[in-house]
Amino acid sequence: MKFSTALSPHVQPVNSVTRVMFEVIVALVPGIIALVWFFGLGVLINVVLAVITALMAESLVLLVRGRPVWVSLKDLSAVVTAVLLAISLPAIAPWWVTVTGIVFAIVIAKHLYGGLGYNPFNPAMIGYVFLLVSFPLPMTSWPAVAGLGTMTLNFQDIAQLIFFERIPENADYDALTMATPLDALKTQLSLQKTVLEAQSGAVFGYLAGKGWEWVSLAYLLGGLWLMVRKIINWHIPVGLILGISVISGICYLIDAQLYAPPVFHLFAGATMLGAFFIATDPVTAATTVKGRLIYGMMIGALVYIIRVWGGYPDAVAFSVLLANLAAPALDYFTKPRVFGHRA
Repeated sequence: MKFSTALSPHVQPVNSVTRVMFEVIVALVPGIIALVWFFGLGVLINVVLAVITALMAESLVLLVRGRPVWVSLKDLSAVVTAVLLAISLPAIAPWWVTVTGIVFAIVIAKHLYGGLGYNPFNPAMIGYVFLLVSFPLPMTSWPAVAGLGTMTLNFQDIAQLIFFERIPENADYDALTMATPLDALKTQLSLQKTVLEAQSGAVFGYLAGKGWEWVSLAYLLGGLWLMVRKIINWHIPVGLILGISVISGICYLIDAQLYAPPVFHLFAGATMLGAFFIATDPVTAATTVKGRLIYGMMIGALVYIIRVWGGYPDAVAFSVLLANLAAPALDYFTKPRVFGHRA
């Protein structure tokens, strides 16, 4: 009797790069909806522009390298990089900021090292840091949260602001933008105010900042979905949350007037986005169980240190890139003992 046997491996893998990337995009949807709700349709413009630019840049580089274009495009890795960078940018960032960051992330941070699987640094965060260092003003000009600004922009106003940098009539740039909760807290503390006094401002909410806390909760929901779907392991997110909670909790116990409570740092800025979607990048993160925990805790501690004592209000991108440097060493020193050999 003749049996039809598939070629090895005989056990078909459950995951594929395309499936993993698609699941990540789906998990980002709640966060994107929250961003659009609180910061306007400019978020969607950024996402669409970033995805188109990423696909074009990826195709061009693959053609130059003589690699098959469709095989690489369909893995959706370029799309994920584009979406992560786009939602990290202010919703009214000029179009050229988005395009420049995506091109840098795809061409330099990804393909210069050989493409997917060979890049030592997270491409989206490399692109973000490049933009933040090069163009600090547009990168820190976030629109006011819905309901807090002095005027409301329609889709046409937002499109003109992004593509032509044309401010609507009878308005000025300061009326359209507002400091983020982390930036506002840092500024108020530098003016010798206490945390309680600083958090009495309109930009602050129940947990962190108005609007921002809901965006973080949406990212948390998407991250938990990825864990349930077994797309990511729990070690890095838990390590990151634990790292930022421990050091912020110690500082808060030492002086509650000078240091914000842990819950503020968990739901302000990009903590949840970083914990579940950025730090968990399988290419640039640590791979051993102990290594992933230490890797996450390292990022969490660095985020808090840079936020409180550094020059930037938020620090997820810098912390992830610094941890990327340490990932090979963490894997080396935390590799499990081979069965049958003494430690």
